[in-house]
Amino acid sequence: MEVPEHCPGTQSESAGKVSACEGCPNQVICSSGASKVDPGIELVKARLSTVKHKILVLSGKGGVGKSTVTSLLARSLAARNENENVAILDIDICGPSMPRVMGVLDEKVHQSGSGWSPVFIDDNLCVMSVGFLLASQDEAVIWRGPKKNALIRQFFTEVDWGETLEYLVIDTPPGTSDEHLSTAQFLKDIPGVIAVIVSTPQEVSLLDVRKEINFLHKVNIPIVGVIENMSTFICPKCKTGSDIFPANSGGVLKMAQELNIPFLGRLPLDPLIARSCDKGLNPIVENADSEVVKNLNSIISKIFPE
Repeated sequence: MEVPEHCPGTQSESAGKVSACEGCPNQVICSSGASKVDPGIELVKARLSTVKHKILVLSGKGGVGKSTVTSLLARSLAARNENENVAILDIDICGPSMPRVMGVLDEKVHQSGSGWSPVFIDDNLCVMSVGFLLASQDEAVIWRGPKKNALIRQFFTEVDWGETLEYLVIDTPPGTSDEHLSTAQFLKDIPGVIAVIVSTPQEVSLLDVRKEINFLHKVNIPIVGVIENMSTFICPKCKTGSDIFPANSGGVLKMAQELNIPFLGRLPLDPLIARSCDKGLNPIVENADSEVVKNLNSIISKIFPE
């Protein structure tokens, strides 16, 4: 049976109650509210109940380095304690970058009786991304919201993360649309869910970041703090710092103070870190003495004190 042309949708308050619903075989179900209960939400809760910390890395603005920060957080957490398992989930459906950043661009995921097997980087670090499911690196993902929603639900419910997982670091796309709404819906009321906000210092970035913060407040996801990324440029030769992005309005620190959000710290713009991520190398090892790694360790200690 085809959906009526002006169907309000099963999640709408008017479902089953408007003239377009007349004659629809599902009218009684929709009007009763039974169709508003997504069984996938309970399944997500069950599957993620063994994951201690679910960390959403968000911004609202593209190009601020969310994927880089996600990879650095995950690698640092995995290196801090080899007995704790860490996973990255890339829900940037249209622009997945984790396969390249983590150095597993040509890997494919395999499916078994226990679900999809993520790609392992180290013994205690793995990653899952739609990039592993594409036929080629250049293939475009041209999907509407419902299909994105279905894949995110599959990621949460059908990936075999193992028996114990301490940290699930989730890399998100820019904005506050389909992927964010689906993720917020699935993670709602699950213990251990926190958000880390990433922004560059200039006001054009902070404008979008404020929208993301407003979104998180509306969906009741706690914000653990905000990171100022690319705060200064560190010359790889002379190690001198220069401000590339002007913080004319006071930067991320002032915004955090105004919105009463913890300021976690600053990560400089270091070409050596960017080069390591582009080549899929481990910046934590390749650039162990960099200011980025030192500041990152300080940020992690604030989020997860040992």
